Amino acid sequence: MSLVNHDTIRPVRSVTALRSPLRPAAEFLRAAVVGGICVAILSASLVGAAPWPIGAALGLYAAAAALTAILLDRDYPHPSLGLCNLVTLARLVCVAALVAPLVTATGPSWAIFAVGAFALSLDGIDGWLARRQNRVSAFGARFDMEVDAGLAFVLALNAAFGAEYGLVAVLLGLPRYAFAAAGLALPWIRRPLPDRLGRKAVCVLQIGGLVALQAPVLPPLTATLLVPVTAGALLWSFARDVVWLWQRRA
Repeated sequence: MSLVNHDTIRPVRSVTALRSPLRPAAEFLRAAVVGGICVAILSASLVGAAPWPIGAALGLYAAAAALTAILLDRDYPHPSLGLCNLVTLARLVCVAALVAPLVTATGPSWAIFAVGAFALSLDGIDGWLARRQNRVSAFGARFDMEVDAGLAFVLALNAAFGAEYGLVAVLLGLPRYAFAAAGLALPWIRRPLPDRLGRKAVCVLQIGGLVALQAPVLPPLTATLLVPVTAGALLWSFARDVVWLWQRRA
């Protein structure tokens, strides 16, 4: 007779079976914690061990990451986060770190130029990864667009501290937010826009021009020409979109 009471034996599930994959929002938050550490380190490399600028950068990053996680949990349709959104998160880290020099009114410098150029170099990689990993989504496109807008705005504010450009440079970072503000009053502006290569090219020109304005050795004549040329391209791109939306407002 067996001495084992078979009624008390229960199958033991493996550790792997007990684990459930993280939801995309949980994946994002875990990566965002690492990103926060990177924001602190990168901010300190830009302004030194200054608590207020670093705190401002971390505060902005925490707020942006929390809002992104909420929207991701609500709108993201895929079962895993994908590398594409991690790349966009890395660009958000750069944007947040660039807030620290704004607090100290550092103005254009090679360090800011390097961070901006790195963030610009990642633009397009996230979209390519989304298509390659089958992680394309409206959320990802919006996340990418808002990070682009934030990068442009922060770089524009920092360029305004340069003696050659002044407050005129700020105009290069405002179009996206002016467009969004107009949408609050005019519902037809909030309609989805068609995907256009020209819009993407102007966005690259905008951020590339703002990155160039961070270089301390940029000749004054180059800067004088770069600002109106970039502003003209932005005006053309947004005007074309407004006209397209106006024609379909009904």
